Parts: sequence; structure tokens; C-alpha cells
Amino acid sequence: MDKKPSIQKSIFKILARNKVISLDSLKKEAENAIKGSYKSKNRPEYAITRTIKNLMSLGLVECFQSDYQPYFRLSSEGKRKINSNAIDDDTAIVSNNWDGNWRIIILDLPEERKNEREALRYLLKKAGFACIKNSVWVSIYPYENLFTNIKKDLGITSEMMIMVTDKIDSETKKEFLNLIS
Repeated sequence: MDKKPSIQKSIFKILARNKVISLDSLKKEAENAIKGSYKSKNRPEYAITRTIKNLMSLGLVECFQSDYQPYFRLSSEGKRKINSNAIDDDTAIVSNNWDGNWRIIILDLPEERKNEREALRYLLKKAGFACIKNSVWVSIYPYENLFTNIKKDLGITSEMMIMVTDKIDSETKKEFLNLIS
């Protein structure tokens, strides 16, 4: 049995793809995303508008008024929610198919930032990274943009390095594949 697509999830995905989007475009894309899921012949415009208002009241979406129409974008809280959904959700925005690239994150936060270090370790584990050599994490999943944003949000500079590569010697590749499987 097919599950009815969530209007909120559809709107989040649309906003994640666009830096800013007009109300008309947002409604049109949301209608297309949920097309055929409602038995009513009426367009689900009310439900979409209500969802946008709810997301604004929760502080997840920001509205900017131009001379002609309103424009919307994810707030910083909305971006955090999208990032956390990308890790927790089975229908993640980020693909879980391996593209042949390795993601390597080197994390070296000092003891006085222990809480941040533990939070980052938790997120790395949730994102499918395996810990090797104490502060080196490796994964095949394309979450480097998520961690780049987290790095910026936390103001981390040289304490966290993110690398993406497709070149690893065969013995290391075997070892990495054993760790992450």
C-alpha cells in the first residue's frame, strides 16, 4: 500500500533545492510532488498554504516580501532540520548509493570542546562513518556537504578536515570496506 506523500516533506525538499523560491513556484512544485495522492479533484492549495504557514510559525521557513509576491527560504533552524532528516530518514535527500568516492573526516577538537566533539562523533556514526585511528572517520556516503555546513555553523576551522577522494591503495580500500560493512 502506497503511503500518501507528506506535504511538509515535499516542501522541505523543494526549499532544500532552492536558495529562494516564490510562493507561486513553491505551490506549483508542491502540487506536482503530491499529484495524484488526493482523491479530491480540487488542488490541495489550502493544505500547501497551511503547511507553509505552519513551517513559518515553527521558525523553519522565512518569508521575504517583494513588490510582487512573497519569496521563501529555509531558515537556519530549517536547514538544521533538513540535515538531521537527511541522516535519520529512509527517504533521505542525499543518495545512499556509493559513487566510488571516499569521504574522510579528520576531527581534532581540544578537550575544552568535548561536548561538540561528542556531538560530532554521534553525527558521524549516524551518517555511516567508521572511526579509524582515533580521530579519522571514513565513509562511502555523500554527507560531506552536511559536515561542511556543520563545520561552518560551529566555527570549526583546522580542527575538522573533510576530504573526498577516489584514490586509495587496494589494501587500505579492503580495510575500509571491512570497517564500514
